[in-house]
Amino acid sequence: MSFNMIKKNYDRGLWTKQMVAICVIKGVITAEQYMEITGEVYAN
Repeated sequence: MSFNMIKKNYDRGLWTKQMVAICVIKGVITAEQYMEITGEVYAN
């Protein structure tokens, strides 16, 4: 799973913010990338 794939899935409405947050927890993306994808600050 990559940043681009996560962003594409989120933009298409296939992923929720919670699903993107799980990627931050697992270390797949950073909190900054979460903000770039969702437009919101990551709060764990």
